[in-house]
Amino acid sequence: MIDFEGQAVVVTGAGRGLGRLYAVELARRGASVVVNDLGTTMHGDGSDSAVADQVVKEIAAAGGSAVASAQSVASAEGGRAIVETALEHFGRLDAVVSNAGIFHTASFDELAADDWRRMMSVHLDGSFFVSQPAYRHMQAHGGGRFVFVSSSAGLFGQPNSAHYAAAKAGIFGLANVIAVDGAPHGILANTVLPFGYSRMVTETVGDRGQLGDDVPFLNAIEPELVVPMVVFLASGACTFTHRSFSACAGRFSRVFVGLGQGWVGAEPTAEDIEAHLGDVAAVEPFIVPESIFDEVADTCSRLGIPL
Repeated sequence: MIDFEGQAVVVTGAGRGLGRLYAVELARRGASVVVNDLGTTMHGDGSDSAVADQVVKEIAAAGGSAVASAQSVASAEGGRAIVETALEHFGRLDAVVSNAGIFHTASFDELAADDWRRMMSVHLDGSFFVSQPAYRHMQAHGGGRFVFVSSSAGLFGQPNSAHYAAAKAGIFGLANVIAVDGAPHGILANTVLPFGYSRMVTETVGDRGQLGDDVPFLNAIEPELVVPMVVFLASGACTFTHRSFSACAGRFSRVFVGLGQGWVGAEPTAEDIEAHLGDVAAVEPFIVPESIFDEVADTCSRLGIPL
């Protein structure tokens, strides 16, 4: 059995929805959990410390160990405070599930600058502000694990959500670099792209009762079905880094950015690109680079340049 006995885990955005489910399951498996949630609306307005407190009470009632944190992830001070809460109460920090987020839709031509900035501050800035102090602790204490919550919206695109998609794509990039920089220190970083019928979906498309059976997919994406992937990646059973996985309706699959073989030209012109577009745009064969250096090595190999 995968357990977390003797380990401490921070879960941000853990007061409701998927984050709450992650926190409850981690605690059930023995983790001491920092339940972080500012308690805002889905758009990021207001605050309510009772949101995190309620999850802590739920965990305690089941015999688990947890402490609440109502700090905002969207500031360096808040990020440090969240990590310090784990160290002060549990004396250690083994994993961080970076889940905090807000949601809002707007067509690209009508997207307000304030809404753009707010989305970035919670998702992308928040992931950085929590992970940096956690990384420093892990670096000094033999390693740890990060699970970043990204989104298919960011990697594949989603209508009317440029700000959300850009922030989630940024998290993907952040996780990749933490994986590269953290590897020598035993720090692992992976991402999850979840589908779950939670508050974010409810406030976007409506309640299941209102929709009836018109959208059967919504009945398939039970949020509990995401939890196993997050728990595994946060655990000591996970020994790899720099990976991303989709978790959708009980189907788990790797998501990756690949590099096609492409076409090599001597003094190429735009007309050459047009003439060889089939090779340039082909998705097979491909490699999955583990860092930018893999692309450099592949290019040098194709061109006969010694490394």
